[in-house]
Amino acid sequence: MKKQTLLILAVIVGTASLFIATSLFAGTAVKDEFMLDAPEYAKHKKGIVKFTHKKHNIDYKIGCGECHHDDKGAALNNLKIGDNVQRCIECHKKPSERPKGKGAPKLNKTQKLEYHAEAIHMNCKDCHKKFNKKNKTKAAPTSCSKCHPKTKK
Repeated sequence: MKKQTLLILAVIVGTASLFIATSLFAGTAVKDEFMLDAPEYAKHKKGIVKFTHKKHNIDYKIGCGECHHDDKGAALNNLKIGDNVQRCIECHKKPSERPKGKGAPKLNKTQKLEYHAEAIHMNCKDCHKKFNKKNKTKAAPTSCSKCHPKTKK
């Protein structure tokens, strides 16, 4: 009777372990390509940007910390594929671009970074500009139309 009980217990523990391991992996899997289309936006004014980890991380040899940072802006250089990271919108909570034009309030950098689109644009465009300057090229896009595809009407 003891052997049968131990066998049943081993099968239960083994099955539970398999489910736990699978759910942990599934929860932290990183897609290579994904659309930067935070569902918190009511409507996007420009085409949705497609981002690819492989192109940036492997082809261009850009570390995770170049994009991912902590709440103080310090690079998260120790990230590995599969690590759990927060979405940008978790901290850059205002789902739009900052107000611009005549009559728009004057904002400091911290205030501008509260806006999700502003944080994304600063991060991407600044990196692209540095890449272009360092490599004496214009390969990394810095204008709206180069990243945001035209939307179909």
